[in-house]
Amino acid sequence: MVKLPIPEPVSGGIFLSYKCNSKCRHCMYACSPKWKTDWISLENAERVLAQLSKAFGKQYPVGFGRVGINFGLHFTGGEPFLNFKLLLGLVGMARKLGIPSTFVETNCFWSVDDETTRSKLTQLKAAGVEGILISVNPFIVEYVPFERTLRAFRISNEVFRGNVMVYQKLFLAQFKRLNVEGTMPFGMYLRDAGAQALQSVELIPMGRACYRLGHLYQKHVANEFFAESCREELTRPWHVHVDNFCNYITGYCAGISLGDARNLDAICEGIELEDRPVIAKLTSPNGIGELYRFGVKEHGYRECKDGYVSKCHLCVDIRKHIAQQTDEFKELKPQEFYGHL
Repeated sequence: MVKLPIPEPVSGGIFLSYKCNSKCRHCMYACSPKWKTDWISLENAERVLAQLSKAFGKQYPVGFGRVGINFGLHFTGGEPFLNFKLLLGLVGMARKLGIPSTFVETNCFWSVDDETTRSKLTQLKAAGVEGILISVNPFIVEYVPFERTLRAFRISNEVFRGNVMVYQKLFLAQFKRLNVEGTMPFGMYLRDAGAQALQSVELIPMGRACYRLGHLYQKHVANEFFAESCREELTRPWHVHVDNFCNYITGYCAGISLGDARNLDAICEGIELEDRPVIAKLTSPNGIGELYRFGVKEHGYRECKDGYVSKCHLCVDIRKHIAQQTDEFKELKPQEFYGHL
């Protein structure tokens, strides 16, 4: 049986849940308030963290404390601060297991005043968090008042002494320059900042962005992507994710599970491609073309008349079509993802 070799992860994140206070237009993982409150269980989290600890232990020297997007472990979602008690518990687990470079990722909706903000951040630091990543962009500010972002940024710098990452800094400066107060509809942002303001920042055309932001991109017919493979993304060892259902996700490829992260050793021994035909096709030399032909022949997929903004758009659209017809493919998990795009 042919196996796809999967390297051990060198950095990654744990989803507490796909549930979020917002439904951002750009979200790769299709998070929103409409997801069920399926928080990762403490038992599953401990098993996953133990596996990651073993893998990370081979990569980092003792005492490594550098915080970075592609270092160590982060806690994310969804929005992890929606279940602060669980977040604290997972941080404590990670510290006991000696996992390096831990940080939490947030949209700052919870930063309603100085006292609340300082209390939560201080508790996290005491539990073992070494830094924070604050998400700032025109899609979050539709839901989260900008003053909360600024407050969290200011107090985080006090608590974590500079171990504060902003994704993305350009937007933080841009919103200050525009004197943004409260929330800001995306249409108003485009009016005030101009569509060209998005051209100099990273905006990854996958997930929900393909559908909600497609009008900002040039479209292409499907066959322009047929020669592209997804092998690199699906075998990428850095910034992997494990969701609250223990799906092992690489390359930001939401909705594709390489297996059960509670048994990471088995995944890294290689995944059996006969068992996962969608992954088999995507990792072949002409992966997107293979998936397209499979979708058309076996499941009646039809090409979008408006075209696609990226290979990821074509890929997720085919997978969505298949997942909404059948649950037979174990790699198309969680199936709910496809209903929230």
